[in-house]
Amino acid sequence: MARIAQETWCAAVFASRPEAEIMAWEVYSMGEYVEVNGTTLWTESRGEGPDVLLIAGLSDPAEAWQAQLDGLSDRYRLIAFDNRGSGRTPLPEGPMSVAMMADDAAELLRALRVDKAHVAGFSGGSAIAQELALRHPDVLRSLVLMSTWARADAYFTAMTRFWHWLATEAPDERAMQEAFFLWIYTPRAHADGTVQRIIDEALAFAYPQPAEAFQRQLEAFVPHDTLERLPTITAPTLVLAGELDRATPPWLGRVVADAIPGARFEVMTGEAHQPFQESPDAFNARVDAFWREVDGGGGAPPS
Repeated sequence: MARIAQETWCAAVFASRPEAEIMAWEVYSMGEYVEVNGTTLWTESRGEGPDVLLIAGLSDPAEAWQAQLDGLSDRYRLIAFDNRGSGRTPLPEGPMSVAMMADDAAELLRALRVDKAHVAGFSGGSAIAQELALRHPDVLRSLVLMSTWARADAYFTAMTRFWHWLATEAPDERAMQEAFFLWIYTPRAHADGTVQRIIDEALAFAYPQPAEAFQRQLEAFVPHDTLERLPTITAPTLVLAGELDRATPPWLGRVVADAIPGARFEVMTGEAHQPFQESPDAFNARVDAFWREVDGGGGAPPS
């Protein structure tokens, strides 16, 4: 298989549109390329208010956060970007690591003249967010980790090995996503047609990810290991897990929360790996409440 599409249901905005209209959307959405850390990150900014940096996961471009860009921009200045090898940001030559992507995120905030931001990351983006908190604590106002882990176990490692060869050995892109999304979305999303709609929209996305980029991102995320360093994180932290998450089950998030001093851990009932997409209203309300408490309490985590 020559390429795969991004894990996102927001790609419909690009479906069947000529290049001129795609470029017009990029202008409308206030997208820009920002040079940081030896690369150029495609970056979306939306809204006004306290700064929030949104870090996407494996394969995902900035559009993965569309429901947050739309739903929270009346209260916050939201910044989302394409990680290396996703969307419009090029895949670098040579090795790629979570630490490198965390440095990208820190330099992006500095390039945008953001002193401190609320940082939220999901899945692979939560690994980047952890490293960002450890390597650049000065840029964080708070930390939200969704569908996260601190150290891979045998199941996680075997699962990601399967994903690695699935990207090139699946008969076509649709079959790849149908298999991959078994770990990503709830049974209800598969039953009610949501997953098939997501796949249709993702396959229409204007910036599909090559299989090599998917695999190299995966190779960067799997060795992620912060377990012994997490106790040094000082930012107010909220760890969220989906009750039905098969990729990063709740116990992995509990390990992360237990290791970070003062962190709060919550399980979203009936949700899987990506509740910020499947149940955006509930997710948005929860992170909004957390950020408001942090901002109102002088940086103290919610009780």
